[in-house]
Amino acid sequence: MLSVVLATFNEEKNIAQCLSSIQTIADEIIVVDGSSTDNTVAIAKKHGAKVISTTNKKNFHINKQMAMDAATGEVILQLDADEWPDAELLTFIKKIHTQVTKSGYNFNKKGSTYSNQPVAWQLKRKNFFLGHYFKKGGQYPDPVIRLYINGYASLPQKDVHEQMQVNGEIGWADGHLIHYANPTFSDYLRKFNTYTQFKALQLKEANTPVTFFKAVEYIVVKPLVTFFTLFVRHKGFVDGIPGFVFAVMSGLHHTVAFLMLWELMEIEKHAQK
Repeated sequence: MLSVVLATFNEEKNIAQCLSSIQTIADEIIVVDGSSTDNTVAIAKKHGAKVISTTNKKNFHINKQMAMDAATGEVILQLDADEWPDAELLTFIKKIHTQVTKSGYNFNKKGSTYSNQPVAWQLKRKNFFLGHYFKKGGQYPDPVIRLYINGYASLPQKDVHEQMQVNGEIGWADGHLIHYANPTFSDYLRKFNTYTQFKALQLKEANTPVTFFKAVEYIVVKPLVTFFTLFVRHKGFVDGIPGFVFAVMSGLHHTVAFLMLWELMEIEKHAQK
């Protein structure tokens, strides 16, 4: 059996496309929903998903892991609601599922891993931003581990951009995962705000000092380094204006997160008076 798992929150604009794309391969669809206030749950159920309701965590990887834990298939495909596999990737997933369930993946099992065979696969991802699929800038091929044999991968649940931890060999999948993440700049800003808020909380938990030198580091140094890395070193200039905007905004993640940290510290300081 092949399970497709998702964590959602107010994804009515995306989830129908996502779930429609995997109907030909999914034996089980698990959706962990973080108390959506739109039609996400209704659309998921219409597409045959089992929906588990919970709260919307700031670190949404907690809900992703919950969905992964609920899956019963031998092979699991973990998706975001704004992603779907292309035809070549669908064919690859079917092939892996057949190999795992019918052609004896088990007889090479050695200890806790499959000997000399992948137990998880990296998927090349095409990221959509400002009407453009990235070609460079560190955003392509943007490999993500999303396909794995049940029981051999998990999420650390410590960061919103973390990769799965895999107990065994990792292979490469054919095809692409289409990531329709930011059809508009407003969509990007909404996620930008979510990510920087979470980063600010991480900085606070790490007892990052709000000092002049830290301000210089987060407001000047880190943004410049990030911009240079994405736009120059990783050739983001190939993507034109979208590549430039993405590099600038990626650098500003550091600035905004630090300013949110400063705001949190000021609020706490005044509350103690």
